[in-house]
Amino acid sequence: MAPFVKGFMGLFFWLNIATKAPDYAILGTMKYRLYTTSKKAWSAMIKSIAQAKKSIYIEMYIFLDDTTDSHDFIGLLKKQAQAGVEVVIVADAFGSLDMKGKTITELRAAGVEFLLFSHFWHRTHRKIVVIDKQVAFVGGVNIEKKIINWQDIQIKMEGNKTVKAVLRSFARTYQACGGKNKNILSYYQKSLIKKIKSLVLENLPIHNISSLREYYKTKIISAQKNIKIITPYFLPPRWLMALLDDARRRQIEIEIIIPQNTDFKIVDKINNSYASQLALSGIKFYHNPKMNHAKVLLVDDTEALVGSQNLDFLSFGRNLEVGVFFKQREIVQELNQIFNKWRGQSAPFQITKIRLNWGKRITMKVIRLFLSII
Repeated sequence: MAPFVKGFMGLFFWLNIATKAPDYAILGTMKYRLYTTSKKAWSAMIKSIAQAKKSIYIEMYIFLDDTTDSHDFIGLLKKQAQAGVEVVIVADAFGSLDMKGKTITELRAAGVEFLLFSHFWHRTHRKIVVIDKQVAFVGGVNIEKKIINWQDIQIKMEGNKTVKAVLRSFARTYQACGGKNKNILSYYQKSLIKKIKSLVLENLPIHNISSLREYYKTKIISAQKNIKIITPYFLPPRWLMALLDDARRRQIEIEIIIPQNTDFKIVDKINNSYASQLALSGIKFYHNPKMNHAKVLLVDDTEALVGSQNLDFLSFGRNLEVGVFFKQREIVQELNQIFNKWRGQSAPFQITKIRLNWGKRITMKVIRLFLSII
């Protein structure tokens, strides 16, 4: 598919639908590791997939077969399935549109259960990998060659209770795709204690679950000192704009990092349009010179959320999303350090009048009107 066509369709569907670090840090019974680029996350995923003994479960918005030269996910997954490891892949039908049919056939022939999530009004925008029901990856990292050098955040977690919560979330999507594996479906039915339920947050409109959206609302309203956000696409629904504006009126310091250039030029204009509007209330925006695809929320330097959700109405309303929140001091501090590093690489956003030709002006007005009424 031509890049222009894919980009146009992507925007349409988006609107309509120096030292070696230790492998893990340890927080109580949970081990974790943060990765700050797609390439680093892929390398960690490949390593875990290669070490799998029993099962590999993957749910991806974009899962393509063009990373073979650097990270051969396809070859490794086939090899593991042929060795008797249970391999299940759930890929979004639109996001993974460029996956070759031949590759899917080869995966299935090797024993991989490959399912496409295909719902006209909903996309699975999640990025989940679960290995042997003991290790889980969650965050913003897709599998596609063009994103290899993007900044992003993916967290690797190891801890029985935490991974079970992620596995239960994966089972929901698997069930929605028509999956029949009773072993996986059993996690869909299992109830988890409240403390563990709250660790993994979801937006699953097909199941009427919106805990991610409620988390954003609750934390912005209850913030006492500061709010820090990293997002690639800043197209906030009206309720989110109102909450951020109200937080500024309460003298909450708000800092938001967005890319100077995303993978959609029209979205750059919309990002800057919304940023210009909210910057008038005192919210500080920063233009990151690199494509930054991370999705992070930090509140009062005491709590953090890492997930797949963008700040747009689709992520809060139409898409299937997942996030993990933390109050552990060590991981919140590390995310703050990452935020500060990326902020230091960025330029303060300058409010400027956006000049557009008549066609783009009409497009932006239609998009903003559409977003404002959702």
